[in-house]
Order: sequence, then C-alpha cells, then structure tokens
Amino acid sequence: MVTGDPRPDAVGILGLGMYAPERVVDNHWMEGIVDTSDEWIVTRTGIRERRFAAAEDATSDLATRAAQAAMADAGVGPEDVDLIICARVIGDMMFPATAALVQRNLGARRAAAYDVVGGCSGWVYALHQARGMIAAGLYRRVLVIGAEVLSRILDFQDRSTCVLLGDAAGAVVLGPVPQGQGILSSHLGCDGNLWELMYLPGGGSRRPASHETVEQRLHYFRMNGRETYRHAVQVMEEASQVALREAGLTVADVDLFVPHQANLRIMQAVGRRLGLDDARIMVTVDRYGNTSSASIPVALEEARAAGRLERGSVALLVSFGTGLAWGAAVVRW
Repeated sequence: MVTGDPRPDAVGILGLGMYAPERVVDNHWMEGIVDTSDEWIVTRTGIRERRFAAAEDATSDLATRAAQAAMADAGVGPEDVDLIICARVIGDMMFPATAALVQRNLGARRAAAYDVVGGCSGWVYALHQARGMIAAGLYRRVLVIGAEVLSRILDFQDRSTCVLLGDAAGAVVLGPVPQGQGILSSHLGCDGNLWELMYLPGGGSRRPASHETVEQRLHYFRMNGRETYRHAVQVMEEASQVALREAGLTVADVDLFVPHQANLRIMQAVGRRLGLDDARIMVTVDRYGNTSSASIPVALEEARAAGRLERGSVALLVSFGTGLAWGAAVVRW
C-alpha cells in the first residue's frame, strides 16, 4: 500500500500484454466432437477458431504470462507492483485466489492480491476498482488481469455452448498519467434478477459436488442464448452511453469500439444502435472465441499491434456477463 503520495491527476494504462495458448481449435475440429458445422458456428457467432490451454496449464499460468508481458511493456518490476486484481470465472481451485498464485509466480511480494469473479464483465469491474484506488492515493501500480481456462467447463454434448468459449489472458499495468489521458470514465451495473441467463449450477454451496451433480452434468457452463442476446445488446448500449456522457464525449469522438468478444452479431447490433460503423469495431472473436474476462484486454493488445490505437485515440470499452453484470469505460490512449 502506498501512503502519503499525492493523488494523481489521472489514471491510465502504462503497459499492456496478453497470452494465448498455442493449441488452435477450429470449427472443423468441433464438427468431429458435436453435431454442428463450420457454417452454423460462423453464421451465428462469427467464431472460426479458439485456443485451448495445455493440460498442465491452469488459470494462474495464463494470467502470469500475460502479467509478465504487461509489466515488461510498462517497464516495471515485481517490486513496483502494489496490487494484483485477477478477473476470472474459473480459478485454479475454489481458493486461494488466483491472484495470490500470480503474486507468487511474479515474485511481487509487496503486492496485495485478490480475485474478481464477474464473468465476462469482470475485467471492466477490476479496471474500475483499480482506477478508484489509484486515484484515491491508496496504490500506485496495479496489475489488472483477465484470465480464463474455460475449456475445462465446456459440455461437449451441448452444441449451443461448447463452440463459444476459448482460453486466454490479458493484463494491463495501471498507474498515474498526465491530466486528460488514461481512463476518462468508467461505469458498472448489474441486474441480479437475470442471473439464470449464464451460470455454472454445480460445485458451490447451493449444489456442492456429489455423484448426483456430476451425473446430471451440473459442472458445465449453461446459457440461455436467445435471452442473453436480447439483454446484452440493451445493457451494452446503455452502459456505453453513460460512460461517454460521464467522459464528456459523444459517439463521434470514439476512434475504436472494443466490446466484449462474445458474439459478432451482438457486437455489430450494439454498434448499430450507437451509430458506429463496423470499421470502428475491434473484432477478435473470430480467432479467439469468447474468452470471458480476458476478451477486452486481449482485444486491446491486438488493436495496438494492428496500429489501431495511437496516442490520443479514444477507445470505448464495454462488456456484459453473468449476473447479469455489465461495465463500460472510456480510455484516451
């Protein structure tokens, strides 16, 4: 914890990194596992391939590699990190926090560490928290990680869900930046009445692991796709508008729209409702699938590598996820 430091003028991204497993799983592989086709998957989701982690890799391993890349990009060492927040769905285990394992792996012995279990919106939630703590003068360098090994909770008997998810990790180092740069606004929301849109029924305190929960396949991801689509488009548009308004900007000021990479049709529908043409939408879902909390930081790194984020660029980030929770942020690069 940093004490006695003046509050920064603004908080922004000092370093960015990602990690994607080497194993590429395309739609033709899926055709051999479940009753589906490449055409069916691409038409409905925009996904052509995704990555699956190696058998020996857990969430903390992917998170550590992304964090190391972000730290190298920011030019900071383990001793410079004050706090680690890891957004994830499935950790290495129920407890301890995945962030604690990342702290150990990095050797960041000064850093506090905790997890945010916010599903696909988790990384934006973590970004919002880290921004507030740095702005308050509590911490100076914060690692915000989104990491997932979702292939471990896929039900390969359910073609509507098993084709959607992939494994990856993305991370940023947040810290003070000059006034007018960095995170200009961030906004969060949730409607717990819609929790059944996406969930994992087994393994918690309500339905602890047993022979029955395993036999009933309750330890796999479940989703109501039709209703998720309808609510996702609405809350992502509304959250985007709030974040832009709080930043004092309009859609016309947005250089790059970086939505959660769940489904190409959802992303394009939100873009249309906001008045954004497809050229301003960052798309990685075709190559990585839905990587949940990792999807936005991975998309940011891909955008930067492609030259789509230049100094002064305004990026609008928005996500939705289980809960139903959502979040948006406006960032000046």
